Amino acid sequence: MSSSESQRKFLIVRLSALGDTVCSLPAAVALKQTFPDCHITWAVDPRFAAIPKLCSSVDEVLPLKPSFSKLPTFEQSYDVAFDLQGLLKSSICVARAKAKQKLGYHWQREGAAFFSSRVLPDKSSIHVVDQYVDVVRAAGAVMESAQFNLVPTEEVTSSIAEKLDTEGVCGEYVVMNAGAGWATKRWPAKAFADLADRVSNLGITPVFIGGKAQSDIDAFQEVTASCQTRPINMLGKTSIGELVALIKSATVHVGGDTGSTHIAAAVSTPAVGLYSITRPERSCPYGQISNCHYSAKSLADIAPEAVFETVKRLIR
Repeated sequence: MSSSESQRKFLIVRLSALGDTVCSLPAAVALKQTFPDCHITWAVDPRFAAIPKLCSSVDEVLPLKPSFSKLPTFEQSYDVAFDLQGLLKSSICVARAKAKQKLGYHWQREGAAFFSSRVLPDKSSIHVVDQYVDVVRAAGAVMESAQFNLVPTEEVTSSIAEKLDTEGVCGEYVVMNAGAGWATKRWPAKAFADLADRVSNLGITPVFIGGKAQSDIDAFQEVTASCQTRPINMLGKTSIGELVALIKSATVHVGGDTGSTHIAAAVSTPAVGLYSITRPERSCPYGQISNCHYSAKSLADIAPEAVFETVKRLIR
């Protein structure tokens, strides 16, 4: 049998969103570590394709937006297809794939259970990252501690350095994300402003990130209205690749349960997570739960002074 015939081929389907795509990367790393000669294809929404492209364990990225009017096609056959999303759009991809085995994340919705076998997480797998890895463990993958292998290219690293220079950022900076997909996941703007001023007083630049959504813009404008010093505005000014590079070079990242927080964990940047409606045990920056602040009542109950003390500890 030739090497090409014996090579294992895997399809990972995780289409969106940003943070969930990042959290799924260790599944690919586990497969590649266990089967070094395997070929891993990742199907992903085009908006988030940069994430698997920056993962050294992924061999091929297929940007897809599946629908009943535009069914996806796969040219090759796979040993195993993994549905790490458990939605109709991801199950369409798995259903269309030619694979000997089809395995799915345990939370299957919108009929996903009809197209892949549900993999229950190990009792010790509390964090969503470990639960994703459990799915590929069912196919023989082995991983003791999750790794992401998310590495920005020299091109995006140079590009973000130029943008920071244009904004007047030199030396250490702390990345802050005042936005989130849900309003209930956003720390109050006045709290972020208080923290930004405290960080500035240390001689470290606060750099705010976010998307082009009006909710993100509004959140940042509320922050600046309460700030004594001007924070740097990088909202909507980076590609996803540049965002990875920006966060990797940061001293600390501060944010709620949102995509950039998971990027920080993936590139080993100290991350301060702010949680209320979601459990940090499941969705904190992976491996950094000791840096998180939680209030069962409301994010507003998390004091800026307490968050600043955590930031100072991580800076030191």
